[in-house]
Amino acid sequence: MTSTHEKVSHSPARKSVPDTPEAAAEAVGEALAILEGRWKLRILFHLFGGKVLRYSELERAIPEVSQKMLAQQLRRMESDGIVQRVVHGQVPPKVEYRLTEWGQALCPTLDSLLRWAAGREAVAVATGEASLEP
Repeated sequence: MTSTHEKVSHSPARKSVPDTPEAAAEAVGEALAILEGRWKLRILFHLFGGKVLRYSELERAIPEVSQKMLAQQLRRMESDGIVQRVVHGQVPPKVEYRLTEWGQALCPTLDSLLRWAAGREAVAVATGEASLEP
C-alpha cells in the first residue's frame, strides 16, 4: 500500500463540525467536489511530502494527461487553495507547483482512505468474493 506522507504537523483552521447528518453530508460533498477530477489525486500524490515540481516534471510524472487537462486541473487546484503556483521571472519562464499547507493537510485523510480501500480487499478475500469490480 502506498503512503501519502508522514503525519502533517499542523492543519489549517477548521470550521465547526456539522451537527446534523444533512449538514455533514453536504460538507463532505463540498470537500469531495474540490478533489473531483480525473487527475487531481494523481497530482496531489506527486506533490505530497513538500515536493516542488515544474510543470514539465508533472507532465512526465503523469504521461496519460494532456497538457490542456493538466493546466486546467492545476489552475482549479490553485483557485481552491490546494496548490501554490510560483512563477520565476526568467527566460525561458520557470513555473513551479507545490502544495499549500491546506493541501498538505490532506495527507492523513488520504492515508486513511488508502487503509479503508485495502480493508475492502481483505473483506473480499475473507468472504470469498471472486471480484471487487461492480
